[in-house]
Amino acid sequence: MNYYSNNPALKFQLSHPLMQKIVTLKEQNFAEKDTYDFAPVDFEDAIDNYQRVLEIVGEIAGDIIAPNAEGVDKEGPQVINNRVKYARGTQENHDALTQAGLYGMSLPRAYGGLNFPLTPYIMSGELVSRADAGFANIWGLQDCAETIAEFADEDTKREFLPRVCEGATCSMDLTEPDAGSDLQAVMLKATYNEHDGVWYLNGVKRFITNGDAQIKLVLARSEEGSADARGLSYFVADNNFDHTIKVRRIENKLGIKGSPTCELVFTNTPARLVGTRRMGLIKYVMSLMNGARLGVGAQSVGVSQAAYDEALAYARDRKQFGKAIIEFPAVYEMLSVIKAKLEASRALLYETTRFVDVYKAYEAIEATRKLTPEERADYKEYQKLADAFTPVLKMFASEYANQNAYDSVQVHGGSGFMKDYACERIYRDARILTIYEGTSQLQTVAAIRHVTTGNYLKQIRHYQEQPISPEFNSLKKRLESMTTLYENAVNRVVDAKNPEYIDFQARRLVEMAGHIIMCYLLLIDATRDAMFAKSAEIYLKFAEVEVRKHATFIKHFEVEQIDKYRMV
Repeated sequence: MNYYSNNPALKFQLSHPLMQKIVTLKEQNFAEKDTYDFAPVDFEDAIDNYQRVLEIVGEIAGDIIAPNAEGVDKEGPQVINNRVKYARGTQENHDALTQAGLYGMSLPRAYGGLNFPLTPYIMSGELVSRADAGFANIWGLQDCAETIAEFADEDTKREFLPRVCEGATCSMDLTEPDAGSDLQAVMLKATYNEHDGVWYLNGVKRFITNGDAQIKLVLARSEEGSADARGLSYFVADNNFDHTIKVRRIENKLGIKGSPTCELVFTNTPARLVGTRRMGLIKYVMSLMNGARLGVGAQSVGVSQAAYDEALAYARDRKQFGKAIIEFPAVYEMLSVIKAKLEASRALLYETTRFVDVYKAYEAIEATRKLTPEERADYKEYQKLADAFTPVLKMFASEYANQNAYDSVQVHGGSGFMKDYACERIYRDARILTIYEGTSQLQTVAAIRHVTTGNYLKQIRHYQEQPISPEFNSLKKRLESMTTLYENAVNRVVDAKNPEYIDFQARRLVEMAGHIIMCYLLLIDATRDAMFAKSAEIYLKFAEVEVRKHATFIKHFEVEQIDKYRMV
């Protein structure tokens, strides 16, 4: 089964009108067509290239990764002599993608990459995640390679990026036993040796995804006596040869068992500085995390698709009281809501990815020449949109993946609780999605300023101006009413001029904005293709209830009532 060919929604997203701009910017007007024989000569050629590669990824995902998923879940990785040995199926997956030349998809051609925009790359992540969410953490490289490409010096790029394109794995080593979400508390020490001309790393990292990867981006304290973010720098370390990085253990996790989550000990590990000292957390990790959150968005949509596939197949096959259970309203309603949430989160995923694609393309151009005033204004606008949409994407897509996996088990009934069915594994795999790369609570913290500054409302108004099919006019009017409720709720909270009150209501306000945005995206998509019409209507019905619920809560809530929620 080809996971790309059998999903027309992905081909639809690849045909979005903004792709013309993205491809032209990414290829810098196809400047490399005479340098590399595999570089596209025009937009149509580029899209054809993406389609061909996605067909290959879809085939590997459907025919190799998916069949291996259950075995990988049972076997898992092992620690042998302080190194990780993948499960047999994990190694097969990795070898298949390596042989197909699919690692380094988004990296420049000068280093052996394909120079693809993020949109087809993120699609690949969704395809792999649909097959096995755990393996997606190995395949996706957690935006590490892209971070090296963006911020490292040329010597470092030439040393590490070709290896990525040849199949070397990567990890981002951030978390420590006493530094989880609060990365300012990182204490792993980086010391520069003048004689050797090398930085050495010493300390412990914990909860490191794919922790024994060959290429490692490490956040470390480079400034003696410092205790905050200004004392942290970013380093790249080679885990191939010197054995100075030891795997102390692999965490025994609920799900994504094929992805080894490791505790690591660094002992005089040589490393190279990435970018500028003291900017490790402030600049480079923030960029890396945004890229990783986009990847978790793709992972979440892939999990939602897998959950829907399993639920739909079971509901069609399972007979009760003389008919398939899909004929019962309680079941077909549940399935339709799963699909609507899936389509809504996918629409948000690729809208966000396109925003990132545009501003990242401008950044690459700026490295070669000065942007015109018009280009700079465009760059800033798309950067702002990407910054606003990324936390909402990560929160909604991961929460919906969990809800859809839960409902998939419910459709299966008692069978869903058994390891005989894939939905049990999907349910366990989904749980981490709302936690790593920043919990849903932290995404709210990142998103709320875009509520209070009006950035979400401005983009909602932009969507409001887009043409839609006349058949959706009644839905659009209801959306406009939802927008008014949102605007009034924002004004009520902001006018209180109480930071704690804003934080208290933040989740409700962010959710209202997200629901409205996804409703508009689905209406716009349904105008372009009728296959989204049902999901657009069903999701709007669902979102309307949620928006009104939050609006009512805020309307009837006074600031002083916060005290009732304090537990101490």
